[in-house]
Amino acid sequence: MDAVLGGVGPRLRALRKERGATLSGLSETTGISVSTLSRLESGLRKPSLELLLPIARAHQVPLDELVGAPPVGDPRVRLKPIRHFGRTMIPLTRQPGGLQAYKVIEPERKIEPDPRTHEGYEWLYMLSGKLRLVLGDHDVVLGPGEAAEFDTRVPHWFGSTGEGPAEFLSLFGPQGERMHVRARPTRGAE
Repeated sequence: MDAVLGGVGPRLRALRKERGATLSGLSETTGISVSTLSRLESGLRKPSLELLLPIARAHQVPLDELVGAPPVGDPRVRLKPIRHFGRTMIPLTRQPGGLQAYKVIEPERKIEPDPRTHEGYEWLYMLSGKLRLVLGDHDVVLGPGEAAEFDTRVPHWFGSTGEGPAEFLSLFGPQGERMHVRARPTRGAE
């Protein structure tokens, strides 16, 4: 922090000289006294937001340039899709273990449900299309904006309805709650 603050004075002086401004001219523009500006540039006065903002405005530069903030890295997350059981899964979390988040793209296809069980809990949120969810004795179709939450120790399967692709978010982890989804009986049980 001291190194960052220590570099402000020389940057202020260099910027002022580069712009051909005088201390008195900058003082008139900013309302900051000449002596305060001089002490800032020489490092005898600690820079504060109240002093740096008007100087940044006067020079028409971002505040980051005055304090020498490190450049911000590219904020985009570079996602590497995974193909799993014919569907595309895009990981949205980076750390192993714990809660895992995925954007899943289920292609249009006709396949028979094959319910499985495993430890954990899963939460699905539909973005587009329709997704068939078989969970224990329930057989439901989820549409955009609908969600399902369930214990994965209950036999379950989800996949295409055969009516086009589906996109959804999937959160899977060791903790969760029981299912909260509208359900209809399995076919034939009606």
